[in-house]
Amino acid sequence: MNAVPDALPRTAGALRAAGYEPRPIAREIHDNLLTALKNGEDAWPGIVGFSRTVLPQLERALLAGHDVVLLGERGQGKTRLLRTLAGLLDEWTPVIEGAELGEHPLQPITPASIRRAAELGDDLPVAWRHRSERYTEKLATPDTSVGDLIGDVDPVKVAEGRSLGDPETIHFGLVPRAHRGIVAINELPDLAERIQVALLNVMEERDIQVRGYTLRLPLDVLLVATANPEDYTNRGRIITPLKDRFGAEIRTHYPLDVEAEVAVVRQEANLVAEVGEPLLEVLARFVRNLRESTVIDQRSGVSARFAVAAAETVAAAALRRSALTGEEPAVARPVDLDAVPSVLRGKIEFEPGEEGREIEHLVHLLRLAIAETARDRFAGLDLRPLADAVGDGHLVATGERVPGKDVLEALPELPVLHEVAQRAGVAADEPAGRIAAAVELALESLFLSRRLAKDSDDATTVYGR
Repeated sequence: MNAVPDALPRTAGALRAAGYEPRPIAREIHDNLLTALKNGEDAWPGIVGFSRTVLPQLERALLAGHDVVLLGERGQGKTRLLRTLAGLLDEWTPVIEGAELGEHPLQPITPASIRRAAELGDDLPVAWRHRSERYTEKLATPDTSVGDLIGDVDPVKVAEGRSLGDPETIHFGLVPRAHRGIVAINELPDLAERIQVALLNVMEERDIQVRGYTLRLPLDVLLVATANPEDYTNRGRIITPLKDRFGAEIRTHYPLDVEAEVAVVRQEANLVAEVGEPLLEVLARFVRNLRESTVIDQRSGVSARFAVAAAETVAAAALRRSALTGEEPAVARPVDLDAVPSVLRGKIEFEPGEEGREIEHLVHLLRLAIAETARDRFAGLDLRPLADAVGDGHLVATGERVPGKDVLEALPELPVLHEVAQRAGVAADEPAGRIAAAVELALESLFLSRRLAKDSDDATTVYGR
């Protein structure tokens, strides 16, 4: 966040003279989104795979000024998408300095601020709030109370001598404090139904009720929420009156193609070693195979976090192998994929009756992904010279203690190896580890097509006749 520009007005009088008229939050987002669309700017940085599906729906909802609920399985980027909404706000907005809520200096709403504005007039001090401070997020949990969201009577203020009927005895909750901002509630169905009821007035009448008396505060908030499909969570539901108050319910989804899945992994994964594009494609196809498998509980979904964690696991395996062999740089090879099934088994849920066969299913689906990737990468390439060379006695050993140069030295000079590396996006003069990764992918594809054998123990894998 940058420092507040010095040129911005510091009093209500200067603010009025500069033309800073109050603008509703919905209108502010409407205007800024429309400007971004007209100028061809990316209003949703970091959001991958939603450009033709979710984003047009969300943009229409925001232009209409609607509150929004995003509905989808875990790991579909719902929270990430909501957080980008803050980018549609003005970078700086004026507020009354020292006020409990973020009230506009020319439009105070609480009794204390109205009194101060009347007393000070044009000398009312103005502070400036960055747009990042106007986005408020709450994870709905079963123990969330009405006081947390809306507010409650503050016993300290009562003890100071104020009466219970005095509106200034109220301690405001999260929603009023987000006045002139965005309130995001994650996992909305997890809120108890009686707590959801407290949001009804906020969303429709834009006022709040606390302890038996109503404060007619004209709150100006955009309420957005996320939810998992009810048939999976079974923890609760969005009550019908609240659902009716949301202007738009938008379904999210997992990436629709391999390229989008790879882009998500590239963006989100913290890779401690180099993982080439072919291996990322393998992991993307692996995740897609999991989402289509009948042995996986598809109601729970297979999160995009699975693919991210898988890529990070493969990178970590490559870094460990680099430390053991002394090979630099650390480059992931297909042998490192063996670490994925056992490490990530607990991140997905299997259908009943599959107990004890989880690793078997994961290995099978991973091999399918390797075969699909190799078939796509090496389409039209004749790998028979490589298969013949290995079959004629040039056995190739790989494993966590085998550097890439040893993999390459086990094979004779073959023109097809240069073509294999090129298809994998690797030049002939690049480090041995990168070329070995491409060659291993070709060897694994020959094994999976039953043109080579493979023997494995705990540390070493040997390709042969």
